[in-house]
Amino acid sequence: MDISAKEMLERLERGEAMNILDVREPIEFHTWNIGGLNIPLGNMEQQLDDLEWDKDDEIIVVCRAGIRSATAKSILALNGYENIRNLSGGLMALQKIQLL
Repeated sequence: MDISAKEMLERLERGEAMNILDVREPIEFHTWNIGGLNIPLGNMEQQLDDLEWDKDDEIIVVCRAGIRSATAKSILALNGYENIRNLSGGLMALQKIQLL
């Protein structure tokens, strides 16, 4: 089940600890991010061992628009991760509701 920008914003505002995986390129991540681990989508399969989370932990995958993170979600699922959520609409959707 994916996560909406509204739910994500609410959890961020509460300061909730979350396992966030940002699959954008490093330049995008360093320009603006919501924290978490940055592993670009192109490096995902080679860097799966870098993930410090258990395979049943909730992992929220984010990118700019939600497309790369959907692909990353599939890669994680194929590698045994069971509780992966994609940020619907990506960080653009999150920024849009923050401005409302």
